[in-house]
Amino acid sequence: MRPRSLIHSNLAPTTRWLTILLFVLLGLGCQSAPEQPPTPEADAVERPTRQYEIGELLDTVSYGGSSFSPDMSKILVSSDQSGIFNLYSIPIEGGEPQALTTSTEESFYSRGYFPNDERVLFSADSGGNELHHLFVREIDGSTKDLTPGEGLRASFFGWHFDEQTFLVGTNERDQRFIDVYEYQTDTYEREMVFENEGGYFFADLSPDRRYVLLSKTVTNADTDLYLHDRESGETKLLTEQEGDVSFSAMGFDPAGDSFYFTTDLDSEFRYLVKQDLQSGEWQTLVKTDWDVLYGGPSRSGNYLTAAINNDARTELRLYRTDGMKPLDLPELPNAEISGLRLSKDETMMAFYASSSKSPSDLYVHQIAGDGAPRRLTRSLASSIDESDLVEAEVVRFESFDGLEIPGVLYTPHQAKKEGAKLPALVWVHGGPGGQSRVGFSALIQYLANHGYVVYAINNRGSSGYGKTFFHLDDRDHGKGDLQDCISSKQMLIDTGYVDPERIGIIGGSYGGFMVLAALTFAPEEFDIGINIFGVSNWLRTTQNIPPWWEAQRKALEKELGPFDDEDYLRSISPLFHAKNIVRPLMVLQGANDPRVLKAESDDIVAAAEANGVPVEYLVFEDEGHGFAKKKNREKGYAAILSFADQYLAGDGGAETAAPAAAQ
Repeated sequence: MRPRSLIHSNLAPTTRWLTILLFVLLGLGCQSAPEQPPTPEADAVERPTRQYEIGELLDTVSYGGSSFSPDMSKILVSSDQSGIFNLYSIPIEGGEPQALTTSTEESFYSRGYFPNDERVLFSADSGGNELHHLFVREIDGSTKDLTPGEGLRASFFGWHFDEQTFLVGTNERDQRFIDVYEYQTDTYEREMVFENEGGYFFADLSPDRRYVLLSKTVTNADTDLYLHDRESGETKLLTEQEGDVSFSAMGFDPAGDSFYFTTDLDSEFRYLVKQDLQSGEWQTLVKTDWDVLYGGPSRSGNYLTAAINNDARTELRLYRTDGMKPLDLPELPNAEISGLRLSKDETMMAFYASSSKSPSDLYVHQIAGDGAPRRLTRSLASSIDESDLVEAEVVRFESFDGLEIPGVLYTPHQAKKEGAKLPALVWVHGGPGGQSRVGFSALIQYLANHGYVVYAINNRGSSGYGKTFFHLDDRDHGKGDLQDCISSKQMLIDTGYVDPERIGIIGGSYGGFMVLAALTFAPEEFDIGINIFGVSNWLRTTQNIPPWWEAQRKALEKELGPFDDEDYLRSISPLFHAKNIVRPLMVLQGANDPRVLKAESDDIVAAAEANGVPVEYLVFEDEGHGFAKKKNREKGYAAILSFADQYLAGDGGAETAAPAAAQ
């Protein structure tokens, strides 16, 4: 459910994002002519670049969330400034963040202030196991687990319209499905709102509490909307269109007479729609040549926002709902605005601004004011000169079959067409179905700062470029998408400053699988592979999907292939072709990862070592699917650069083992 004062939605997953969520680690097809590789700044102006240690780049602080306090004097955020995510309040008038929690073991993620006092809701799991619980921090600083129990997973769905209750989902009754409970704000007593027997995803509870808006995944191309009537007990299908159409519920209008959703009906891209609850009449609100990621009304209904996935950048739009007149958002050069949230009285907005050279910083702004927004945080470490970092550029190339493939190129200041050629890394995002976007990455900037060209490819199957492009890798993983990665090498070579003999591949989660696919199915195309908790054995992975993913099993099967087709799953699993590995391999893994089990990495490491190739393996005992703790990121990122320096930038690597016979 969308919190009433939160325009940036925290909604039930769409079909498109369900597959992303399974393996995503990181965070668009267009019909324009292919862009030429950019000329690096160093060609025009030679400038010194200070090389930073990873600890300096990780001194950068990450912030997330933005909840106004009831008196609008401060904003609640999550921040890792202590080395692990905790809760902080930041004064709106400016000043140092005040720590509200001091966890040293588990990351705490803010879910917001209570509407009428300074109690705080937050979530946390244990060691990255993704079994999140919902907690309350009382005004006296004590904490209480609102979803106690072993083995359950809980989610905060937002405040009800009257702010007397809040909505929570848990799978305590049946690990496969998320039921919805309504909690009283004063006593924390709860009542079940919806018992989920059908694998639905909750979106919202109507203002009068009669209706529950739901979505249900059919396949990764087909999602339906449902309306559950709590009085009659009937659950009605709202979307009876034939064929594959994706719908994603955004929530009810504050008046309770309509609801919002996005869809790709008769369109390559998703657009925002409002539907009357009684008549069923549709009104298209926002439609562009890119996907509308999310959208919906403010608490009062006076404003509406829409976030557009515009060529790997978020374009945020704010409208007055009366006439859908767009409002001017604050202009910040070379930055994108995201995470917009309005204050309860809708006089102020909080938002984040970021770029490829600058992490997200929090700002506040008077909606009716004409002054500059006030910056509340400075997330980039003070020791770093932003001009030493590199600007990301969207670059496209023609792949092996003529398909235009986009990606984000990071060119080091050291790049010179007349100088020594540089090593390069093809960076593959998570998914399947994720997207590399223009934004700050400490690891990518670290690599570029040390002289590596990095190309974050959006291979076929990536989201953001229309549904045809998105489905091009269905049941074709490690094939066409891998060929896109291989084809990107020529684009890098054509820049004139990349060494053709020193191009590696790196990726996390599904991107890690692509690394292993490259080293096994095209063993001599890349000179090294760096796999960050990637799948090596699809048989085991599909047999060990967490139970709470039951509702989207069919979507995953359409994406990956039938889970009972052992021959096919073996054919695309790098582990069963590991004898082909001839290049140096690095693997990083969280011991508590529930999505890609540690056994996936153990097995591929053992198989590669048996080939006699250099292998480096790092396991983090207190992490899951992603590394939340700065100390672990620092160790892992430093090791990645060291490995690349030894086997890619140096003279080792490519000739370390004789080519194996193709399997």
